[in-house]
Amino acid sequence: MTKKTEILISPSILSANFAHLADDIREVEGAQCDMIHVDVMDGHFVPNLTIGPIVIKGIRKITKVPLDVHLMIENPLRYVEDYVNAGSDYITIHVEAEPKLRHTLKMIRKAGAKSGLSLRPKTPLKKILPFLDDVDLVLIMSVEPGFGGQAFMPGVVKKISDLRPKYSGMISIDGGINPETAVQAVEAGVDILVAGTAIFGAKDRADAIRALRSCR
Repeated sequence: MTKKTEILISPSILSANFAHLADDIREVEGAQCDMIHVDVMDGHFVPNLTIGPIVIKGIRKITKVPLDVHLMIENPLRYVEDYVNAGSDYITIHVEAEPKLRHTLKMIRKAGAKSGLSLRPKTPLKKILPFLDDVDLVLIMSVEPGFGGQAFMPGVVKKISDLRPKYSGMISIDGGINPETAVQAVEAGVDILVAGTAIFGAKDRADAIRALRSCR
């Protein structure tokens, strides 16, 4: 299924140079990216530790691009208000990480952000189906969450094509996205391409964004 609408590009700062993070963000904003993807990891839900609300607040000050914040943390309900107050426009949580899932999704919206729901590659799609009315975005992980630079898992493509007829909202994909793998994702029904290495590892990041956006 080929999407006819424009594909949105969300560069993942997990692959940016954190010593020059502001410069990297301004560069991709100038290259007309649509969102900035921010991975938040707690060292428990995934085996890595990244940034928190203070850094997101700093990012918010230097860009007007929507912040697409992916919480790979346990019990995210405890921190919803902190991340919304820091400037998050989208907050995506994992179906595997939150026991009070519907309540948390509603709290994200009530706090003023758009709600997202994600699932690991091995988690069956049926786990998120009861919550589709509560989310503005579904994030399909095409690698195991935790680290950037992993290879795309083609098995998730069917998950996208199965979801698309059931869900009219935004579908995003994250993990191993480049111009080749993006074609598969877009044909299956994805709206948003999250890409880290393919953008921040490119010599010309504007060209990299254009290449991803043109995938059909």
